[in-house]
Amino acid sequence: MSALDPATTTMGDLVNEALKESGRIGVGQTPLAEDFNGGWMRLQWMLQQWERKRWLVYHLETKLVVSTGATSYTVGPGGSVDTGVGSVRPDKIESAFVRQLAQSPGNNIDWPLTLLQSMEDYNRIVLKGLVSFPGNAFYDPAWPLGNLYAWPVPTASIYSIGITIKAQLPVSFLNQAVVFTLPYEYYAAVLYNLALRLRPKYGIGTYPGDPLPGLVRDSLAVLRGANAAIARLHVPRDLMRGGLYNIYSDQNY
Repeated sequence: MSALDPATTTMGDLVNEALKESGRIGVGQTPLAEDFNGGWMRLQWMLQQWERKRWLVYHLETKLVVSTGATSYTVGPGGSVDTGVGSVRPDKIESAFVRQLAQSPGNNIDWPLTLLQSMEDYNRIVLKGLVSFPGNAFYDPAWPLGNLYAWPVPTASIYSIGITIKAQLPVSFLNQAVVFTLPYEYYAAVLYNLALRLRPKYGIGTYPGDPLPGLVRDSLAVLRGANAAIARLHVPRDLMRGGLYNIYSDQNY
């Protein structure tokens, strides 16, 4: 059985084991095609939801696009910021920066951009076409391609706009032989969570002493602990007091 080797565990292995764990089939039984396809479908739906939760995604990716002087850039598969074949546009961006492209490689300079969190904030900008050094970024998660706005609009060719987004999980499987490519701590979490999600379809409920809900909570706690990455707190400049001068130390504090 390939599931005995984490490196060769397939989508079919996890779905079959989840059907057993849920109580739908017994040990040594083979699921009906309808049961297997239902598990296959729910596995993909579950992972599509998981990749929107920062604490269930194991790392972030940074994508860059060289400024063309445009007001906005598309984000997603085949977009100006290409997220890759088989991906979907990100739901949000975690951070953004502008990179000043230098003549000598390795000497590029990055400046962080302040994220505008809503279209309402972006709409408050009076002169959206102003071309200058950017200080803000706004991401509109339109479908099927999102739209990235930097303001002021960066001058063409001498700047790149970088965005950091959640890595996309494998959310589509062509067949049951596709190898499951995620860090190994995900396997138990996928198994137990999928098993719990399969139960309502068959009218199987929990019962006193049922170990499955506890296994679900424990497996998600493992992922939360492994993936937790809390950025340092930054206080908005407007909330900071002005520097005071100490006449004895000749320093501001």
